[in-house]
Amino acid sequence: MSAVAAAEQLGPVHDGPLQVGRLDIDVVVVPERSGVRLTVERDARITATVPAGIDVAQLVSAVKGRRRWIYDKLEERADEAAIRPSKEFVTGEGFNYLGRSYRLKLVDEGSAPVGLVRGRFLLRQDRLDRAEDELIAWYRGRGQAWLPGRAEPWAQRMRAPVQGIAVRRLGYRWGSCNRDGGVNIHWAVMQLPPSLVDYVLVHELAHLHRKDHSEEFWTIVSRAMPDYGARRAQLDSLGATLWLP
Repeated sequence: MSAVAAAEQLGPVHDGPLQVGRLDIDVVVVPERSGVRLTVERDARITATVPAGIDVAQLVSAVKGRRRWIYDKLEERADEAAIRPSKEFVTGEGFNYLGRSYRLKLVDEGSAPVGLVRGRFLLRQDRLDRAEDELIAWYRGRGQAWLPGRAEPWAQRMRAPVQGIAVRRLGYRWGSCNRDGGVNIHWAVMQLPPSLVDYVLVHELAHLHRKDHSEEFWTIVSRAMPDYGARRAQLDSLGATLWLP
């Protein structure tokens, strides 16, 4: 059954795509929810988090009722994408690591394709044709080594049943988690200041208790991080300026 046909049928909604007019909606059913929550993600995906048993017609009505808000958010996401910087792999270009900017230097030799040595990113000339992948691999490696230890105190404080942290390419999501307690963090998070890395970690650890963004979810976040609102606002502002090829 096509997404268009799904929007026209009667009966309860299910996880998966749903098309409402020209809008493609990604439906996530969360049994403990009491209402519909619509979110426009940073990559312009539209997510509807809904309670189990809600009728398709109810969800379609909710989407249509907030159509103006959705289009405003889509325009906002497009504006954010327009200001995202591009990078050139030339000596002198700046790349962030844990909130600080470091200049790139092309070198003829090195023990690894990319390194951070005495305040400079070093990129071997023979890897210039793969520079983007090599730098992303460097961020992933640093993140995989650093993030589990950074997350441990937060996980203990929040009694979060985390089973491991993996650093991955996650599109425009800062993080995600799965039912088995695994937490995924975007490699680009390693460009952020540590205080904002902590916010991303706390956010995902809270999802191990609550999958949605309900009031209960934000209560869990606020108990662990009372100033989460200020950090969230900083992340919204700074996030749009980070290098994300």
